[in-house]
Amino acid sequence: MRRPSPLPPSSRPAGGHDGADAQDARRPLATRRVDPPRRAQDGPDAGDVAEGSSLDATETQPVEEMWHQRGRDYGIAPIIPFDPPARAEPETPSTPGVADDDDTGRTPLTARDLWGAARARRRALRREVRRFTARQRRRRRIWLVSAGLFVALVLGSIGAAYSPLFAVERITIVGTAQLDPGAVETALEGQLGTPMPLVDESAVKAALVSFPLVESYSLEARPPHELVVRIVERTPVGAVQGEAGYTLVDAAGVALSTTPEPPAGQPLIEVEGGLSSSTFAAAGQVFRSLPDSLRSQVTVLSATTPNDVTLTLGDGRSVVWGGPADSAKKVQALEALMNARPDASGYDVSSPQAAVVR
Repeated sequence: MRRPSPLPPSSRPAGGHDGADAQDARRPLATRRVDPPRRAQDGPDAGDVAEGSSLDATETQPVEEMWHQRGRDYGIAPIIPFDPPARAEPETPSTPGVADDDDTGRTPLTARDLWGAARARRRALRREVRRFTARQRRRRRIWLVSAGLFVALVLGSIGAAYSPLFAVERITIVGTAQLDPGAVETALEGQLGTPMPLVDESAVKAALVSFPLVESYSLEARPPHELVVRIVERTPVGAVQGEAGYTLVDAAGVALSTTPEPPAGQPLIEVEGGLSSSTFAAAGQVFRSLPDSLRSQVTVLSATTPNDVTLTLGDGRSVVWGGPADSAKKVQALEALMNARPDASGYDVSSPQAAVVR
């Protein structure tokens, strides 16, 4: 059989074949009509087939083989038709633990498998949480350790303070001039062996009340075993004569001691109104404001009113002091007068700006 000549590249004579070509282009490749080649000549025989060819296109070899042969003639590689892959059908989700309708060979899930998967998921989640919170946990651990050490230190200190390690073994009395320190220590022996924080202050007060000369006191702990008692003694201002003798009193009228004879070195107090009157209080304030050099010379302290305090010195001279106000200025004026007129019989410094020598 004679091989048909190849078609021209893309030349088709103009005419009424455009519609047929368009209709033929819409046909499938295997059923398209293929026109035989024509001679390139004018005349009424231009549409005839080549000489010696009387075969119809439908009786020729298949179109695909023809096109492959034509491509080989022109040096073109054959075109391999592309078959698109079959569209995958969506899989129907299967219920865990229940086998599918088709025989897939998968083992059904059990409750144990589900619990194991959930436990593994929780473990993985905990590991992630611990990884992202490592710095926070480290900081919290440091704070907890520091707080624990501080609490342990405080509790240890408190426990040691309340233990016999800090018990009172020695009592020291400070500030006594007229009192016997040994007598005070004996009165406070009940506190020996007591831990420092547990010293009973009420018991100490009850023991010191028996000493009238004690005006005030304070306790000082000196670890590990010493307790210091600081005492402020009352300052006597004179003696008041009574039926029982001479009672030594301080500026507040507290009786310190009673003797049948006047105490040496203490003036005799002669005031109206008694020890609880304002006159006695004024006399006591005046006597305590005097310097030691002048206080030792006073033998009698008398007053009829709070503003009429009079001092009698040992050499017989008298000093009209007046009230307890401006005592510092009165002391300066009296010392100046006594230095200027030592032979005077008396001095009046009730008004320090206008002191008088008698």
